[in-house]
Amino acid sequence: MTNKNLPFNEARVRDIIRDHPTPFYLYDEGGIRRNARRLNAAFGWCEGFKEYFAVKATPNPYILKIAKEEGFGADCSSLAELALAERVGIVGEEIMFTSNDTPAPEYTRAKALGAIVNLDDITHLRYLEESAGGLPELICFRYNPGPLREGNAIIGTPEQAKYGLTRAQLFEAYAAARKKGSRRFGLHTMVASNELNAEFFVETARMLFDLAVELAEKLDVRLEFVNVGGGIGIPYRPEQKAIDLEALGQRVKAEYDQRIRPAGLHPLKVCMENGRCITGPYGFLVTRAIHEKHTYKEYVGVDACMANLMRPGMYGAYHHITVLGKEDAPRDTMVDVVGSLCENNDKFAIDRLLPNVQIGDILAIHDAGAHGHSMGFQYNGKLRCAELLMREDGSVQQIRRAETLDDYFATLDFSSL
Repeated sequence: MTNKNLPFNEARVRDIIRDHPTPFYLYDEGGIRRNARRLNAAFGWCEGFKEYFAVKATPNPYILKIAKEEGFGADCSSLAELALAERVGIVGEEIMFTSNDTPAPEYTRAKALGAIVNLDDITHLRYLEESAGGLPELICFRYNPGPLREGNAIIGTPEQAKYGLTRAQLFEAYAAARKKGSRRFGLHTMVASNELNAEFFVETARMLFDLAVELAEKLDVRLEFVNVGGGIGIPYRPEQKAIDLEALGQRVKAEYDQRIRPAGLHPLKVCMENGRCITGPYGFLVTRAIHEKHTYKEYVGVDACMANLMRPGMYGAYHHITVLGKEDAPRDTMVDVVGSLCENNDKFAIDRLLPNVQIGDILAIHDAGAHGHSMGFQYNGKLRCAELLMREDGSVQQIRRAETLDDYFATLDFSSL
């Protein structure tokens, strides 16, 4: 079981609302920092361990600055994410550039920044070479194990995924890269997303360690690092249990000691690129109940909508909801919690038991600190909401203002009308 506690109460949020109208995202800096330190400590046995925070999860420079201060690098997948990392001082090999179907300017920029370029396909060797003026000294490849591994519901089975090289392509790619002048090498994979079964990650580490040994034996290619990817999930539902990071770290260490040390490949750096499990539990979408509807079902209408948080509508994902000030009240009223989009899947909860919600009540939607605001959109002309950061001293800082109608029209060109 996971306690769905809040780092704030109703009085504090109503005070915040005086300056920042709902809806808004509110992130807990203290929670993020404590969690980051916990991950680093869990893998502290590994010399050179590096977590590359997945920028896509929460692409805000204030969040990236916190990640940098906690010793994280940045996992980037686009030009904008590279720019975000650079602006907070994350450059060089503190960036892992993992992308797919990548436009040439993005490879060029990644190479110029000195980022670790993680290639998704064997044909990208030539594409990178031609578009960026040669291969970098350090190159990494993303491995897709195909039917050798199971995926999970979000990322899919590996053989159906668009990511990565086959096993045969992987060995060919290292040989080709070395022939073209690369001298330093890494290996990457990611076979699960939002996964709460620790065995997935142990098996992934085992698979990569075995590949590291085989690459050394067959090609005389010695890897500098293996990146086991991200994908560590969070317990969105109260009945779910979070992965024990400390236990996971020790299990990966056991695989390392059994495979890497006897092969003479120590030290080999272990890297990760988590986003969700770093910030997810420490972000909340705060919204107000503005309507009620009684037809064939009972509805609570709030001032947020799927444009603010699309995961429930897109995936049918569960997000816990707390009605502020009614934390201890019985959850005895079954409702759908809905937004105002002209889409019937614009629902934060379906048939959810909540305390009796009245118009004006404040609802906190939990575990929205990753893949929340970043997946926002403007359908129906909805404007993306503000992001706020609750500092460790309890103060609140706006780190992204809410969009305005001027923002919505700013990119339109009426000159030809």
